[in-house]
Amino acid sequence: MLSESEPHYRRPLLPTPFHARARALSQVDSFIPWSGYSTVDVFTTVEQEYFAIRNAASVYDLTPMVKYRIAGADALRFLNRLMTRDLTRLRPGRVAYGVWCNDGGQLIDDGTVFCLGANEYRLCTAERQLDWLLDSAVGFDVHLREVTEDVAALALQGPTSYSVLRKAGVAGVELLKPFELGQFVLPAAGDARLMVSRTGFTGDLGYELWMEPRDAERVWDALFEAGRTRAIRAVGSRALNIARIEAGFLLPNVDFVPGERSVFVGTERSPLELGLGWLVDFGKGHFTGRRSLLEEQRRGARRRLVGLDVEGSKPAHNALLYADRGLRRESGSVSSAAWSPTTKRNLALAIVDAPYFDIGSTLWAEIYLNRELVWERRVVRARIVERPFFAPERRRATPPGDF
Repeated sequence: MLSESEPHYRRPLLPTPFHARARALSQVDSFIPWSGYSTVDVFTTVEQEYFAIRNAASVYDLTPMVKYRIAGADALRFLNRLMTRDLTRLRPGRVAYGVWCNDGGQLIDDGTVFCLGANEYRLCTAERQLDWLLDSAVGFDVHLREVTEDVAALALQGPTSYSVLRKAGVAGVELLKPFELGQFVLPAAGDARLMVSRTGFTGDLGYELWMEPRDAERVWDALFEAGRTRAIRAVGSRALNIARIEAGFLLPNVDFVPGERSVFVGTERSPLELGLGWLVDFGKGHFTGRRSLLEEQRRGARRRLVGLDVEGSKPAHNALLYADRGLRRESGSVSSAAWSPTTKRNLALAIVDAPYFDIGSTLWAEIYLNRELVWERRVVRARIVERPFFAPERRRATPPGDF
């Protein structure tokens, strides 16, 4: 065991403020790296954790999410130049999802922007983006600083998530609407101060809790005590991945390669290709990548990310897609896939070439399965369907149901 006095370079991955609590609950010792931190992939079983997300309350350590404080007189002008959507209507107490591109209109990353006050924002991303942000900030009166280590965070998601917060004494959280945030006190954790946002990566009712690292373990303990009768459970990344596929959400380096990191020509993706055209506002004025995206819109998309309903129950991981059952014309490939226990459907996200990406079109997926060290090849039907695959009404209900 490394001590705090040993050099930092002997500690390849940092522990989050919740690491001791997570380690105590881990039964299979399955940890993975995320942005320089050690996080849990699976605590017990993927199935148990998944059903906590969809049927009860789940807690996921969100601390490694990369966070930037963006402040100054030009903070809004800078963000509006950086991102493709119009952020001028983002008011204090609100959160917006957005993406940003390079000059070629290729997606660099996506993230959430929290408006904390006049001329003060927090940008949360899955990947580190400080170099790009600093380069983009030249000429603006804006101050940028990474605050990842200064903010501990938990995602509390699931149909009983509000009930857990109410039981813990978080007064007024029922008034939060989707993509709103507020400042609260958690009496069960010694009046620890929390910023709570009604956001998440599951497409379900849920919240994200942002706090000082010194309060992290007290908040964790208070939530689990309040959730004892509501089947609260810590969950890892594998269970969360199934939920985010059901919600139709994209994951960097899985569903797209950031434009500035792609090596091979043609592997970059634009927001129009990824089904994120609703985040591109050509009427707001100039933003990075606008000219290229306008040209792409004029000529029409060459490929598009779609949702697939795949025949059978075997996930189509990394499957190639074809326009005909004889597999003579390749038309795309699967980027994410999972069997959905809630919808009882075999789901996938895939990049499909024109002209095969229309809703209702039928493609054929070539799936390879390893059965006792023997590879088996299957060709199954895959129908293009609307996303999200799962969108319960409770995710938007205000006030939420108290289960």
